Amino acid sequence: MTVLAPGENRPAPGDQLTVTVASSASVDVSALLVNAAGTVRSDADFVFFNQPTGPGVVYRHGNGGPDVVAVQTSALPADVDKVVITASLDGRGPATFASVGALTTTIESGATALTFPISGLTTESGVVCVEIYRRGGAWKVRAIGQGYDDGLAGIASAFGVNLDDEVPAAQSAPVPPAQQQPSFSSQQGAQPVHSDLFDASHAEVNGLGIQKQGGKMVKVGMNGEVMARAGSMVAYQGDLKFEALGSGGIGRAIRQHLTGEGVPLMKVTGRGDLFLANSAADVHIIDLDGTDGLTINGANVLAFDSTLRYDIGRVQGAAGYASNSGLFNCVFTGRGRIAITTHGTPVVLTVDQATYADPNAAVAWSSSLQTGIKRNDSFGLGRLMGRSTGEASTLAFSGRGFVIVQPSELPPGGLIGGTGGGQQAGTGGGIFG
Repeated sequence: MTVLAPGENRPAPGDQLTVTVASSASVDVSALLVNAAGTVRSDADFVFFNQPTGPGVVYRHGNGGPDVVAVQTSALPADVDKVVITASLDGRGPATFASVGALTTTIESGATALTFPISGLTTESGVVCVEIYRRGGAWKVRAIGQGYDDGLAGIASAFGVNLDDEVPAAQSAPVPPAQQQPSFSSQQGAQPVHSDLFDASHAEVNGLGIQKQGGKMVKVGMNGEVMARAGSMVAYQGDLKFEALGSGGIGRAIRQHLTGEGVPLMKVTGRGDLFLANSAADVHIIDLDGTDGLTINGANVLAFDSTLRYDIGRVQGAAGYASNSGLFNCVFTGRGRIAITTHGTPVVLTVDQATYADPNAAVAWSSSLQTGIKRNDSFGLGRLMGRSTGEASTLAFSGRGFVIVQPSELPPGGLIGGTGGGQQAGTGGGIFG
């Protein structure tokens, strides 16, 4: 085994390379396919936990051991100048590499191995470990060890990966007015089977866009596209195409991985009727007119118009606290319709005075509200509140707006399908960035 010094380069030991990054802390490993200009050709050249394959490059999760990136140099496109291997702290351990012990990158091919121990990192939460680069028709390996204070997001951005997650202009039909009630039409006619199931109350609702179909399902009259929770389709008619989007963009995928919050999405396009549900949870429709946003737990998102933009943001005033409700929630802005779910029939509180709610019962609220964490000891309630989270704290709201509170303190992932993130439902997330 040959040990590399920082900046040292050696011929690649073979065509098929296995790159392993081992650390005393939990890290995420990724690879970027970079052109001669030093940037990725497109976001598809960023190979990581949410996008594990690229041309000539495959990411494999360590499943308890170190993550591995396999590189076949002969399969790399001609306009790829190098493959950059990175490691970043995943939020489950130290915030920086200063308190991390060993961090070692090993490049193997057959019986030959090159190893590069990385040291001297302080405030950094991400590091470019090594690069496999093309030189004079041959491939070489260079030890880098360059740190980044802003972790995986900073590394990806430095190499030209788009983290904005802008949603393309919507092609779906206009959102129906919020006050319009769905009309029912019995379409069965004379049936050889008789049942109260053929009552008009069970027939499909008419019209385009997202509409309530009873109390626990939505129907989307499709003539364009809609964003929906992955796996929420229960039926459809017509010519529809389903495309898995993971978190809905690389930027959100990174934030979702680190925070445990987000929505696993699929994009549905075409013409027809789409029916969505989530574990028989109660369904509600909200129309946003662009003047205020909606902050919502990702576990409660069922579907939304592609005219809306969503991101993952920290709940204001929640620094230093941990809760099953998640200190990072989804924030929706723009004009369009969103379908949410609750466990039971909720109450909508008008916030015109100090308002408090159990973190797991507060489903959504106006983004213009100010939020904070109130220690329940200050109420004299001690452990009587917050019992589902094990935290003696309550969400506090001030300003003018509304809060939707469900009659349940189940953590995300209870009976309504889990958080949107790649983390285990009901666990607290780390701190992004």
